[in-house]
Amino acid sequence: MDKLKICFVGIGSIAKRHICNIRQVCHNRDIMVIVDAFRRCFSSSLPDGVDYEYSSLEDMPNDYDVIFITNPTEYHLETLEKFHHKGHHFFIEKPLVSIHQLERAKRFKRRNKSIYYVACPLRYNAVIQYIKSNIDPSDVISVRSISSSYLPDWRPGQDYRKTYSAHKAFGGGVSIDLIHEWDYLTYLFGMPVNILCSIGKKSDLEIDSDDYAVYIGEMRDKIVELHLDYFGRSTIREIQLITKEDTIIGDIVGSNIRWLKTGRFIEFHEERDDYQRRELEYFLDLISGTEKTTDDYNNAIRVLNMTQGIVQIIH
Repeated sequence: MDKLKICFVGIGSIAKRHICNIRQVCHNRDIMVIVDAFRRCFSSSLPDGVDYEYSSLEDMPNDYDVIFITNPTEYHLETLEKFHHKGHHFFIEKPLVSIHQLERAKRFKRRNKSIYYVACPLRYNAVIQYIKSNIDPSDVISVRSISSSYLPDWRPGQDYRKTYSAHKAFGGGVSIDLIHEWDYLTYLFGMPVNILCSIGKKSDLEIDSDDYAVYIGEMRDKIVELHLDYFGRSTIREIQLITKEDTIIGDIVGSNIRWLKTGRFIEFHEERDDYQRRELEYFLDLISGTEKTTDDYNNAIRVLNMTQGIVQIIH
């Protein structure tokens, strides 16, 4: 691959991060990249890293190598349907769709030779990658995972009450906003056979979406506990592995792993863009055929069901 033509639908903070990172990745690989954007109305100036901007679907080219769907969750499926003929491969921000769109998403007809990749950046985080490569899942008896943070601090300078996270109708709520935890847990240990969950609102945050979700997932050889919330005033994002020999703490925020019994400690010195770029590198390998294709679309549906305590049995 020596040239890549991309269009972003939705230019929010995550899209701007992807644009910067995809340009860096392509530069490192000597790939010439063209980045266009689609927005409903033109802005006074082009966003950084964007070559051209469209506001009409009819005016857009039909030959994009990749379309990035980075608008709010509620519009992902509609965008995929409308822009399906405009690109060959698709990079879709997680979660794939809102909960009430799941059945419609299952009916969506995908092209056989196209990649439909649903973002899962925490898989490429150094902590998770170390666990994947170095810890035998059969040695793990129990797993605890937590992501606790304060929603008003998520987007500095923006009123949290006006974000999609605050509103269930727009695909908000901690149970699917923090779907990354269930994604990396299944990436590491496979799918549970049963899930118990409690999802609701307990804080005084001015939102109509859920602000906590607590799960117990039963796997064939281990138990998984997961805690998610919007109200933790000091951010915690970690995975605890209780093994036959030790208790291992993977601190995703602190970018380190420590063993409580032996005292072993590993620090990774990683920034968010590091693992975001690794994900984009993997995606480029997928669309170029150098990485084995996986069914990310259906897996994203299964994980989204799990956020609501539903285990989808695959025969």
